[in-house]
Amino acid sequence: MSCKVSYLPKILNMNIRNFTIIAHIDHGKSTLADRMLEMTGTVEKRKMTEQVLDSMELERERGITIKMQPVRMLYNLLEKNYCLNLIDTPGHIDFSYEVSRALKAVEGAVLLVDASQGIQAQTLTVLEMARSLGLPIIPVVSKIDLPFARIDEIKKEIAGICGSTISDILGVSGKTGEGVPELLKTIVFRIPPPLELSNSLSSPLSGSQNILRALIFDFEYSEHRGVILYVRIINGEVKEKDKLLFIVAKTQFQANEVGIFSPDKKKTESLSSGEIGYIVTGIKTARVVSVGDTVTNTSRVVSPIEGYKEPSPVVWASVYPESQDDFSELKIALERLRLSDSSLSYEEESSGTLGRGFRLGLLGMLHLEIVIERLKREFRLALIVTSPTIIYEIKYPGGKNEVVYSPSKFPEHGSYESVSEPWIHAIIITPSLYIGGVMGLLYEHEAEVGLSETFGDGRVSIKADMPLRELMRNFFDELKSVSSGFASLSYEKKGYRNADVVRLDMIVADEVVPAFSKVIARRLVEEEAKKTVERLHNILPRQLFVVKIQAKALGRIIASKTLSALRKDVTGYLYGGDVTRKKKLLEKQKKGKKKRAIHGKVNIPHDIFLKMMKGK
Repeated sequence: MSCKVSYLPKILNMNIRNFTIIAHIDHGKSTLADRMLEMTGTVEKRKMTEQVLDSMELERERGITIKMQPVRMLYNLLEKNYCLNLIDTPGHIDFSYEVSRALKAVEGAVLLVDASQGIQAQTLTVLEMARSLGLPIIPVVSKIDLPFARIDEIKKEIAGICGSTISDILGVSGKTGEGVPELLKTIVFRIPPPLELSNSLSSPLSGSQNILRALIFDFEYSEHRGVILYVRIINGEVKEKDKLLFIVAKTQFQANEVGIFSPDKKKTESLSSGEIGYIVTGIKTARVVSVGDTVTNTSRVVSPIEGYKEPSPVVWASVYPESQDDFSELKIALERLRLSDSSLSYEEESSGTLGRGFRLGLLGMLHLEIVIERLKREFRLALIVTSPTIIYEIKYPGGKNEVVYSPSKFPEHGSYESVSEPWIHAIIITPSLYIGGVMGLLYEHEAEVGLSETFGDGRVSIKADMPLRELMRNFFDELKSVSSGFASLSYEKKGYRNADVVRLDMIVADEVVPAFSKVIARRLVEEEAKKTVERLHNILPRQLFVVKIQAKALGRIIASKTLSALRKDVTGYLYGGDVTRKKKLLEKQKKGKKKRAIHGKVNIPHDIFLKMMKGK
């Protein structure tokens, strides 16, 4: 069954609908996608599994979507065939960049809200993204089969923020399939077919509609086939063996294969205007391809597709191979990982203690955790990971300025004039029952609380400005704790302000360990020093000699604790004889321990660095 129709001057493909599902994490998005695939016959019922579109092992383990995934479904309505191109997106705030890329490649969005949880802060964020692009929104209440579902109440909430009538809001259950057929019909009727866009050529060209412009919204890497582009065809057509060009990168390549996702890759003769599919490039160089670039088939001047923004890192952390012999393998691993995660940035750096490594730029703490876990699993690397940090702008006497990404490179106390740090604007939605605990938490994390307003159903929306540093200081977990898991958070960057922070160093066996260094508020330095020393004391393996663990800041030792030596029964094999035999062995052991206490070096396993990073 063909999905193409003849070229129209305004509407390119009457039977194509490109859309995405946007929702807060754990609102039933992947389960709904499963039912759509099943009901349209895209995946046979006997081959159905949970989270079909979540192909990554980590996604299935955690029950969350980490990477967007496109799929084409063939749907028959009123004896007419339609191509429904769905781009499944993540729901966690760390991966909101993935959502923004998907929205640029579609003509509409399904807004999904859990019938038991209601609208969450991240729901508002992704809804605003879709509205800013002028996309039509189909509001849907999910999980209506739950015995405690509040369908009518949630529909009123959605109507309030979407400006729609309650009758326009659909109800579905991804588990039972209830309401999914009606949603498929609504997608066909309410999401428009793809429209023709101007090529914006610098000079008039005859037959300009044949000039290809394809938006790269994602890509992956294959050992044998190189980079595989995920594209939305804006204008023109692309076929196998076509000579193509990246407009921004100015690099030529050949289309070795083109095809669609159903949901596995399926080769086709061509991709034309309005369609979503893939192009196999054969390129095996990581830095050539970038998300947001435009592919064309002409060397004449064609403007790139606008609207894409480069991802802006929020969290920085450095990674070093446990053995410097693995440095090249770590470099290759990051290059490959970058091809499946375009929001990851990295650059080489070196440390006198840890050797050569890389500084990573990431979108949040979950993103950091996922990247480190993938490096360990997929590339079998043993890593040393430094404490995550943010960017600090340092001003020195005499007017010199410096940007610091790593805590170990933060200047000594008293050597600088001032420090600036990034702030964020946060929105928190919580039941009014927990507003006291949330307000107390915001105060503890140096937040400036702004407007608070009733959000419906006994919930309150709180707006606040706070340092990004404090958001990273376990704020999200603490928010879930004080609200019994009912509060939600979304945030965006909001400029820089002066900061009163200092560097805290950890000294193990009289040697500073740069990976444990962190930048914290001066008011918390003593409390944090004691906690960090205690945590490291509890998880560090005992050595054959006594190890002193110390925390240093403001030019002095703040906290200290001693890890006792590992005892070994050197007389265990003796079964009798004169007592002097035992004394000689014990004295020999004592001298050895004394020697190790002076010259000993602690070998810290890589899992200790990960535990310290997670604060566990």
